[in-house]
Amino acid sequence: MAKRDYYTVLDVARTATEVEIKKSYRRLAMKFHPDRNPNDHEAEEKFKECKEAYEVLTDAQKRAIYDQHGHEGLAARGGGGFSAADAFSDIFGDVFGDIFGGGRRGGRQVFRGADLRYDLELDLEQAVFGHDADVEFTTLGECETCKGSGAEPDSKVATCETCHGSGQVRMQQGIFAVQQTCPRCKGRGQVITEPCDNCLGQGRIRKKKSVAVKVPAGVDNGDRIRLAGDGEAGRNGGPPGDLYVEIRVREHAIFERDGSHLSCEVPVSFATATLGGTVEVPTLGGNVELKVPTETQSGRVFRLREKGVKPVRGGPAGDLFCRVVVETPVNLTDDQKTLLRKLEESMHASTRNHSPRQHSWLDGVKRFFETMRS
Repeated sequence: MAKRDYYTVLDVARTATEVEIKKSYRRLAMKFHPDRNPNDHEAEEKFKECKEAYEVLTDAQKRAIYDQHGHEGLAARGGGGFSAADAFSDIFGDVFGDIFGGGRRGGRQVFRGADLRYDLELDLEQAVFGHDADVEFTTLGECETCKGSGAEPDSKVATCETCHGSGQVRMQQGIFAVQQTCPRCKGRGQVITEPCDNCLGQGRIRKKKSVAVKVPAGVDNGDRIRLAGDGEAGRNGGPPGDLYVEIRVREHAIFERDGSHLSCEVPVSFATATLGGTVEVPTLGGNVELKVPTETQSGRVFRLREKGVKPVRGGPAGDLFCRVVVETPVNLTDDQKTLLRKLEESMHASTRNHSPRQHSWLDGVKRFFETMRS
């Protein structure tokens, strides 16, 4: 009986990705597994057929040969056998490997390195305009002596007798199966007879690492920059983890930031607030003049459009909000004090006109005490 097309067997297109092939294989393998279909010879054959197609289409070299020459090309190249138990074992290996970062490479279990986090403190100006930084941290890196194998160079290693080189031990009850890392070889599939003196057989050592980080303009507190492959080294030849650089912006002496907006306090003299004038206000792009109208009260907020921060994810720049604080004069001379007293006396007779808020407040206090007495 002629073999069916592997893409037809797995119900995928010829342009299917490895992820799509794996997903379809898991579904079909679970459907036709012998434990779910006892004494069903047809289901068992379909199960084996799916496994064979999966092994070919997830191997880049085999798939290229199959796409060009079909089954005859693979037969000329030669291939290995398989069993239903091996196939079901691979299903669970793929599932748990995807979840916990493990996988298989060269007959052994490999583990992806852990992700790391680094808190990078920046001044406000560095966060707003971007910054190039070098961060240094300690991480688990590949041992340079044994190249991550854990064995002394040129030493012999033996196949693990517990897992027979697979790096995993398997327990199954009915249709449920669980695979665990081999407790003897720790997933290597081999037993090291002469551990590396440098890493004591671990394959990794703690070392200092320096990484260049390009901080984009507009970042804010809590933003993260992902540096792929700069985390901890993997185990048993697994891929390294990632480094996540988390931004921390220091407090600024003048500005407070709220997203893309900035705010600051602007001290204004009593005379300028009363008579009006201009004051110089700092912005991240340089000083600008703020026009203060006559009779400006302390606490009034002026808005300078697009003098804030341009967000890292795009969009217009925010605004700068300037809160006026009328400053009480200090260290006055006797002549200045005399002039202020004369000014106060001149306005005392018409408080309602010159100080309406004070007059309104005094009226409120008077009504309060009258209510208390009654």
